[in-house]
Amino acid sequence: MTRHIGAAVAAACLTLLLAPGVQAADGSPAAAGNPYERGPAPTEASVEALRGSYAVAETSVSSLAVSGFGGGTIYYPTSTSDGTFGAVVISPGFTAYQSSIAWLGPRLASQGFVVFTIDTLTTLDQPDSRGRQLLSALDYLTQRSSVRGRVDANRLGVMGHSMGGGGTLEAAKSRPSLKAAVPLTAWNTDKTWPEITTPTLVIGADGDTIAPVATHSEPFYESLPASLDKAYLELNGATHFTPNSSNTTIAKYSLSWLKRFIDDDTRYEQFLCPLPRPGLTIDEYRGTCPLGS
Repeated sequence: MTRHIGAAVAAACLTLLLAPGVQAADGSPAAAGNPYERGPAPTEASVEALRGSYAVAETSVSSLAVSGFGGGTIYYPTSTSDGTFGAVVISPGFTAYQSSIAWLGPRLASQGFVVFTIDTLTTLDQPDSRGRQLLSALDYLTQRSSVRGRVDANRLGVMGHSMGGGGTLEAAKSRPSLKAAVPLTAWNTDKTWPEITTPTLVIGADGDTIAPVATHSEPFYESLPASLDKAYLELNGATHFTPNSSNTTIAKYSLSWLKRFIDDDTRYEQFLCPLPRPGLTIDEYRGTCPLGS
């Protein structure tokens, strides 16, 4: 009798937890069946905002304290009440330092990610090296960093600009367990990526003369498997260096992609499907819809 009563109580508690209208600590609807949702339900304003709902702290990582990459800065939500977070490592491009992509750190972290903007071993490192360095930084972040307890090591992604974007593709190819990849105006001599199984958002720029979309971002996207969750966003009135400054379009769609695939948060699919229409900031958008099918 006691066993049956205990089972009934457990079932009732589970039903209550998953019932519609139950709210999380932040006042948002609790995730029924998805323990990885972080933050309130998104809106057009929230995904375009400079900051999300989480307060953010940062910590510097010296190049002398690590191996395999050049150190960097970790941005992370200060809250511990929501459990662990997915994480993203971001690489700069050729001749550049982490400062060139630093704006993405607090912006993404405030939406519920641990973000690691890194320096590379040298500013001249090629994409294959940057890909290995992205993975080394992920390993450091999840295994040895001071914030490793805040990171879910099973929910990781990579981003990068220019040769760092090329490195993003290299990292996704080498580590299929990654949940999301976002190359930004990427450069790589390898134009085909049929091996990638990580959901990938390729972002190019219509005015890019260093990594023209016709010979870089577009072939990268088209070579990804047809069965893959993938998208191609071409920025309108943009250059190769547009990702080096705060940009609402890059932030909005990168955030939505990371949320959808690192957090499995389908609340963000509304910003990706139906496919966004060309306009003031978007020259072209291609992709698979629905996602995750």
